[in-house]
Amino acid sequence: MLGQTTVPLVGMVDTIVVGRTGDAAALAGVALGTTVVNFLFWSFGFLRMGMTGMTAQAQGAGDAEEVRAMLLRGLALGFGLGVVLFALQLLLVPLAFALLAGGGALDAAASGYVGGRFFGAPASLGVFALNGWLLGLGRTRAALLLQIAMNLVNAVLDLWFVWGLGLGARGVGLGTACAEWSALLLGIFLALRILGPGALGGLSARLFDRDTLRRLFAVNADIMVRTVALLVLFGWFANAGARLGEVPLAANHVLMQFVSVSAFVLDGFAFTAESRIGEAIGRGARTELLRATRLTGEFTLAAGAAFALLIHLDGVPLIAAVTDHPEVRAHAVALLPFAALVPLVGAPAWLLDGVFIGATAGRSLRNAAVAATLLYLATDLLLRPWGAVGMWAALLASYAYRAAGLGLALPRLVRSVGEPLAEAPREA
Repeated sequence: MLGQTTVPLVGMVDTIVVGRTGDAAALAGVALGTTVVNFLFWSFGFLRMGMTGMTAQAQGAGDAEEVRAMLLRGLALGFGLGVVLFALQLLLVPLAFALLAGGGALDAAASGYVGGRFFGAPASLGVFALNGWLLGLGRTRAALLLQIAMNLVNAVLDLWFVWGLGLGARGVGLGTACAEWSALLLGIFLALRILGPGALGGLSARLFDRDTLRRLFAVNADIMVRTVALLVLFGWFANAGARLGEVPLAANHVLMQFVSVSAFVLDGFAFTAESRIGEAIGRGARTELLRATRLTGEFTLAAGAAFALLIHLDGVPLIAAVTDHPEVRAHAVALLPFAALVPLVGAPAWLLDGVFIGATAGRSLRNAAVAATLLYLATDLLLRPWGAVGMWAALLASYAYRAAGLGLALPRLVRSVGEPLAEAPREA
């Protein structure tokens, strides 16, 4: 949970540094640019999620050689895809902006931010793989150290580039990119220390095992479709704010920082579920799977309710701390009750994501995400006459749709695990 608390601080620092300049266009530009970067970078989020489940299952099965091979596969795949993404930015970024309702100064600020972030594309995807591997092994302290280091570098460089050098939104993007490169180098160092000297030698045959690679790409393809579907959902939400103007878009971005913090902290329970359930499936232990699901579910729901209460009670001063633009503040305060409900309504979906990622049940994740996105789009169109209120109501409904889809698939997942449920002893 501590490690996850630091993840959204990258976006929070970016938002505060620009938000305190009083430039609504720059803040809205970072919001729009963040949507573009998240869509393009997190399309490869399977590098984190697929790595966690498969590493945990190899660990549960006692296959130390496969654990080591997973690290090399993940790093090579992440870095290679990041290089391709960097090379294709001249094609992908204009296309992304063409699909979003920006224009004028908003697009200029967003383009500067995105251009800066793309320098970190190979490192960002490499860190996805490293985080997935560390979480799969249950090495949460190493993952925490990685995130803290990245956030510290990001905060220092953001302040220097924006307030010191006056680089604006582009400086925010460059600061985050440099922080991602520092995190990649630190993550490789930590992984090598965990494995010990010479641990990566003699793995060439295992690295290119055909059956393992086929399974890796099959799981990752399903997770990639799932991720893209959810990115479409959140991209649609951001575009709905942009359609209403700079101030509503900036206000939504401020509120989404609170949502992000709560979501990432609650993901700490989901990551615990990923690791424990992956190990349980590796051992064929159905009772362990059920126990991990129940315990992480109870904690997730309790924490979701606590976050909802915290945002509702302390949201107004937090909004004032993030931005000093009076119109943005007023708009954000009016929509605060909806943002406060997200941790509570979204908790079941986030927890079930962890369960199915740990099980590498990519097909169920894909189907639930696609169905939830389609239902969300229909709901948003239906509620569009309600303006910003309808937009946030549709977002809340999307979490319920996703939880329902995964909940329906849960009994089948439980039945698929080898160990039968313990039966009560019969009376003599």
